[in-house]
Amino acid sequence: MKALFSILFISMNSLLFSQEFSLPALPYSYASYEPYIDAQTMEIHHSKHHQAYVTNLNKALAGTKMATLSMNQLLMDASFRSDVVRNNAGGHYNHSLFWEILAPKDKQTSIVQEAFNEAIKAQYGSMDSLKKALTQAASTRFGSGWAWLIVTPDKKLMVTSTGNQDNPIMDISKDRGIPILGIDVWEHAYYLKYQNKRGEYLSGIFNLIDWGIVSDKYTKALIDPLLIEIEKDNWFALKDFHKVMGQTFHPSEEGNLIPLRTRSGELLAKAILLSSSKPPVSKDKPEVHKSLYNLTEQCEKIYELVAKNAKDEVLIKEITKAHDLFHQVQELCHD
Repeated sequence: MKALFSILFISMNSLLFSQEFSLPALPYSYASYEPYIDAQTMEIHHSKHHQAYVTNLNKALAGTKMATLSMNQLLMDASFRSDVVRNNAGGHYNHSLFWEILAPKDKQTSIVQEAFNEAIKAQYGSMDSLKKALTQAASTRFGSGWAWLIVTPDKKLMVTSTGNQDNPIMDISKDRGIPILGIDVWEHAYYLKYQNKRGEYLSGIFNLIDWGIVSDKYTKALIDPLLIEIEKDNWFALKDFHKVMGQTFHPSEEGNLIPLRTRSGELLAKAILLSSSKPPVSKDKPEVHKSLYNLTEQCEKIYELVAKNAKDEVLIKEITKAHDLFHQVQELCHD
């Protein structure tokens, strides 16, 4: 009976905390996007290709710890995911955004927010210049992939592109930020109508982009906490230190001091590199630098104690202090 209760409890927890992604419905009929995208392409693209990404993603996540993660969490750590999770999570996210920004001409939002217009002028000079940049990014993307308009961590617009189903949220992307517009340049997006004429497809797709929706996404992206996470994630010296800290501190919690004793020099070296690195612009402030200085001093103390063959309990106390100081840095980066 006790075993049965445990199984039921685990099953209930899985139901409560796991999630399944689902195919979003299109806001308009498949034929509504003609003549720029034909109805058959829209139906196959949405109900077959996108559905496959959703199905394969749910299958890959089922029964794993990743089943409780949000889409942003899956994407942010794409370099640590299997190819199946990375490709299908990207495919689901990318297509969901694509459907949101497309609308028949007579259904498009007429109001484009002034802040978005000003951002376009500041970065690209005009809407026409922005469209040219997007066309360039999409037409020069070799093979399959996407062209993007993103909001970067410093809250500027940027046009970029990624291969396959990658996107700028992922930690494997060179240019990172929150996508507010994506153009699919996989051949399944246009081949039935345009064959290999990607340029003609790109000319047509701009007739379907609802710039009012894109401008709304721009406004929301500016205040999205994800921007802060992406900015912090791009501070590679912080990530490098975090890795070594985790690999030395957590074993010590369980009484295993071997990693700390053998890697205290590496921990100190990573602390020095972190302290001398340039933080992201929004985190480049005196209190962050002060915390980094304190962290480096604490790691130096640990290194010296290891050299003197200090007792385990002493090292545990000092690595715990270093861990707490590192969390202070992290908390300051969330402010």
